[in-house]
Amino acid sequence: MALTCALGALLLAGCGAATTGTARPLQVTDVERELVSGYFADLNEAGGQGTTEQRDLLKDTQHPDFRDEDCELPAGTIKVQPTMSTLRLDPAWTPPGADEHPRGVVLVVAVTLTVVQEGSEIGSQIGSQHVVLLNGKAYGFAPCVN
Repeated sequence: MALTCALGALLLAGCGAATTGTARPLQVTDVERELVSGYFADLNEAGGQGTTEQRDLLKDTQHPDFRDEDCELPAGTIKVQPTMSTLRLDPAWTPPGADEHPRGVVLVVAVTLTVVQEGSEIGSQIGSQHVVLLNGKAYGFAPCVN
């Protein structure tokens, strides 16, 4: 009996004290928020410079694990207006057709995406866009406009 009590006391002592505090969901940091808003600012700036510049930027910022999985972009450029108040972590997301979660921190944000041809807006849609932060850089998945 004494051995059982000593063993029980040893096991209980190994558990340690409870940690105080309140559990809360993970939140997007200010640095992550700046990387995402910078990604969209760069995308729109490149679009303002022309189709070639924007396509080059989209190619350069395509997530490194999905560079072969790009989308056929519309003629013209795209203008993306994120609603940054909707920015949130999306750790369970995988790109369509992919079996694995992309490397990095996955975030999702509501966006209004507008197609511009020859200076005229020809179409717009609202949806969600995923951005992945990896090694201090924001990567995307080339948007497909329907």
